[in-house]
Amino acid sequence: MKRRLMEVLACPICKHYPLDLTVFKENEEIEEGIIFCSSCRRWYPVMETIPHMLPDDLRDELSDREFIAKWKGKIPDEMLKGSKPFNIEK
Repeated sequence: MKRRLMEVLACPICKHYPLDLTVFKENEEIEEGIIFCSSCRRWYPVMETIPHMLPDDLRDELSDREFIAKWKGKIPDEMLKGSKPFNIEK
C-alpha cells in the first residue's frame, strides 16, 4: 500500500476521515500495518501491501485474530481497548 492512499481512505462503516495508520513493516510500500478509525474504533489490517477494509460481516475472524497475535506487541495501546469488530485487548 502506498502511503498516499491514506489521503483518500475513509472508514467503510462510519465514513470517518482521516484514519490512523501504524506501520509494522515497510519497504517501498507499506507491507504490514493497521488502519484505525478513531470514530467507530474499528481496525483494518494491511497484509501483504493490501488494506483489508471490509464490513464486519465479511471479515475473516480467524485471519484477523492471527494478524493481531502476530503484531500484538507493536499495536498502540489506544487501539487495543474496546476496538471492533474483534476485541484486540492485550
